[in-house]
Amino acid sequence: MVRTLASTYISFVLLLISATTNAFTIPKTFEFGVRVTDGLIKSPVQNYVSPVAKTLVPLKMSTEDETEEKESTWDRLTGPKLFKTVTNWEGIHSVPLVPLRIITGLLMIHHGSEGGVFPANFGTPEFQGFVDFIVKPYFGFLPVGSPEFWAAVHDYVEFYGGILFALGFLTRPAALSLLGTMLGAVYFHLSATGLQGFPLGHVPSYSYDFEEPLLYCLIFLTFWFNGAGPLSVDSIIYEQIKSEDD
Repeated sequence: MVRTLASTYISFVLLLISATTNAFTIPKTFEFGVRVTDGLIKSPVQNYVSPVAKTLVPLKMSTEDETEEKESTWDRLTGPKLFKTVTNWEGIHSVPLVPLRIITGLLMIHHGSEGGVFPANFGTPEFQGFVDFIVKPYFGFLPVGSPEFWAAVHDYVEFYGGILFALGFLTRPAALSLLGTMLGAVYFHLSATGLQGFPLGHVPSYSYDFEEPLLYCLIFLTFWFNGAGPLSVDSIIYEQIKSEDD
């Protein structure tokens, strides 16, 4: 009896050892392609590419010898960006801007042609009146030069600056120059008539003197920051000389 039980027990142990050994040594394949080898469950090899790697952006290690060229303020004033227009002025946004620039430039040409077709018409009543009634009493503090000189500068800036502004050529320098003359006009009107009850008071004779040059100032300031916009000489030049980084 004891011998029979011992024999049965030994057989059971040997069978258990054999089964355990096979479990860790014999490859098995289960459903869905999962493979068990050497006691480890292995799935089929899959090719995985991370989202970052898909962008294929090369990483560049910086070295001490490499120096990054930084754009100076002078480069911005004289380089290709002098002619650049902001992108949000393209497309439908440009519809009111083109006539605004052209008409404003033409009005400035008219402002700068006092006493004749061209600017600085010395000896004419219109030019001399501008000198006697505006430049001398309100701008006598200007250094270097006679009142006639500054009246001529005013005319030249508005006449030729208006031409450049209407064409959209060197728009930023033209806008900055015209902004200076309009700031002078705002100063003159405020000195002569004050605020005229702004913002709610009544204006005598319905002559809103300082408001017109103030609006001009805002127009020129806008084009100084944003450029000429489409249908301009500046935009044509910029397309020819811009770099890929711009």
